[in-house]
Amino acid sequence: MKRLSRDEIAQRLARDIPEGAFVNLGIGLPTKVANYLPDDKEIFLQSENGVLGMGPAPAKGEEDWNLINAGKQPVTLLKGGSYFHHADSFAMMRGGHLDICVLGAFQVSCDGDLANWHTGEPDAIPAVGGAMDLAIGARSVYIMMELLTKEGQSKLVAQCTYPLTGLKCVSRVYTDYAVFEIQPGGVVKVIEDCAGVGQAELLKLTGLPLAF
Repeated sequence: MKRLSRDEIAQRLARDIPEGAFVNLGIGLPTKVANYLPDDKEIFLQSENGVLGMGPAPAKGEEDWNLINAGKQPVTLLKGGSYFHHADSFAMMRGGHLDICVLGAFQVSCDGDLANWHTGEPDAIPAVGGAMDLAIGARSVYIMMELLTKEGQSKLVAQCTYPLTGLKCVSRVYTDYAVFEIQPGGVVKVIEDCAGVGQAELLKLTGLPLAF
């Protein structure tokens, strides 16, 4: 068994972004997707701090710290890219103008509920940011995460126990073990067994009645 690395999850997700899509990459793990978008597709990356047309991360030593994404990471700007006001960026996010947003998550439920801003721990720093706007505003929400917590518990759950970011908003979940699709009626379908562990193992790891 070979689970996907974080870069391999990003690479796998990037393959599913269609030509011409307007996409927001959330803070953290999702930003890796920018490095794996194919050169033969025109895809428009948006950042909530007011950038459209981002490219991959700059080479070491070539960073321009006036050009960053929402996670304060240096980025590049493709030909035709633009900057604009934060309020215009949120109008784009809330107005249904994004085809896909890619977010990280603490938990995703069978119904597509998303919890990604707070674990409820007393010493945790809550940081919802623009995640709730993206979760509801984007046409499709792709989650990128490792399937299990450090304690070995599935983050894909029957019902979220952490504070929610959005209800019934998640379309797909890309993990180190498999790619899952959230279907109507609370059905979670495995559309690719990336680690090759087999149906029985995925059922055991998630504890859910998966469809294959």
